[in-house]
Amino acid sequence: MRRRCLDLFSNNEKMKITGNTLIELGYKPGKWFREALVVVNEESFDAGQLTAYLDSIAPKIVDPFEVARPFEKNIKAESEDEIVNVAAVMRTMEEVMKTPTAVKGAIMPDACPTGRIGQIPVGGVVVTKNAIHPSMHSADICCSVMMTSYGKTSPKAVLDAAHSITHFGGGGRNDLFDFPHILEEQIKENRFLNTERSLGLAKTHMGTQGDGNHFLYVGVSEQTGETIMVTHHGSRGFGANLFKQGMAVAEKFRMDISPRTAKGNGWIPYSEPEGKGYWEALQIVREWTKMNHTVLHDATCRLVGKDPDSRFWNEHNFVFKEDDLFYHAKGATPLADKFVPDSVGGLRLIPLNMSEPVLIVRGSTSDTNLGFAPHGAGRNVSRSQHIRNNSDRTIKEIFNEETKGLDVRFYSKNVDISELPSAYKSAKAVQSQMKEFGLGEVVDRINPYGCIMAGDWKIDAPWRKKRK
Repeated sequence: MRRRCLDLFSNNEKMKITGNTLIELGYKPGKWFREALVVVNEESFDAGQLTAYLDSIAPKIVDPFEVARPFEKNIKAESEDEIVNVAAVMRTMEEVMKTPTAVKGAIMPDACPTGRIGQIPVGGVVVTKNAIHPSMHSADICCSVMMTSYGKTSPKAVLDAAHSITHFGGGGRNDLFDFPHILEEQIKENRFLNTERSLGLAKTHMGTQGDGNHFLYVGVSEQTGETIMVTHHGSRGFGANLFKQGMAVAEKFRMDISPRTAKGNGWIPYSEPEGKGYWEALQIVREWTKMNHTVLHDATCRLVGKDPDSRFWNEHNFVFKEDDLFYHAKGATPLADKFVPDSVGGLRLIPLNMSEPVLIVRGSTSDTNLGFAPHGAGRNVSRSQHIRNNSDRTIKEIFNEETKGLDVRFYSKNVDISELPSAYKSAKAVQSQMKEFGLGEVVDRINPYGCIMAGDWKIDAPWRKKRK
């Protein structure tokens, strides 16, 4: 077919070249056809020049690496559950590091697998060249933590005030915050965000914290005795909507340029307009998420009648850029200031579990940590497995035992035992391995007073109430 088509072209210089012609020549259809057809129909190419031009402009197919790119292993197993967990983390990371854009990677002490083999684990860092992989930051874009010091204010007063203004669980709200015009214009100008659905989610999910492991924690600084509030959540439906679009675009590129790469690990080339647009969208989502934390902290300040003594924040679920390298951190805290443009004194927050301190750390980049630290305690078993493991006791018994001495509240009023301390890895082991592998220096601890989480809000979800 290709030979016959080239012969016809050689015998008839004025032959009209169409998309079907390019397909007959063996080229895979794509958006590059449009530019190519304009050029080949304007220029006087002979058969050799035609194929040379088309070969130069056609997307180059790249295959996954046969052998995984090397990655740093800042983790070790210290129990039977951890042996199984670490083995699973290694298996999935080995597959991730065969992705043809991968340059280097690392795993943190709190790592745990999530999803299929070949999906980046929680606690994983994957560095790619000229490529943004939506699957490697996941739907919870810019999951992050912010702290505010309320001085010597009563911890109970802060927790009570915060409880009265926060929002956990499904859905949104419109009673806390006037959406800024500047941010609305940025959303409307971005190719990935400029839909009614996206803007609607940005407005109604502002001032909400979601569910899962997201929390509002109040504790006391070990160094100063100040009462400190820490919030943990991501970009909610606004970010999840961007993730969905990013995955669809990445899949199109995967099919065009690397069809043998595992489905789900596609990427958006930064060199393409889609790549730059997606990067800009990520920065808007980052700004939105920081604002989402801030409105909750400011509202609490107003209720307790106290201006913040200090405040800082950091994300741990994001993509960070350095020249043409993109650092995908799926549950890993950036230590390097180059990754945190609004860094305050190089300080970062690492929460462990509701009965343990939130760590305040600082650190520097090394060959083994790639500029990152853990994001928390991680899990050895899934939520559902943890629930099954505790099926011989009542929820009340488990709750009373694990929250003794703490003011722990579930916003939905339904306890979720998969978020209690025993569901997580040993906080002591994570801190020990942080020190062993050079993953940040602890400069203060926020010791727990209490916290609020969503709880099992789906028990009383609106669709279930309607059904009843």
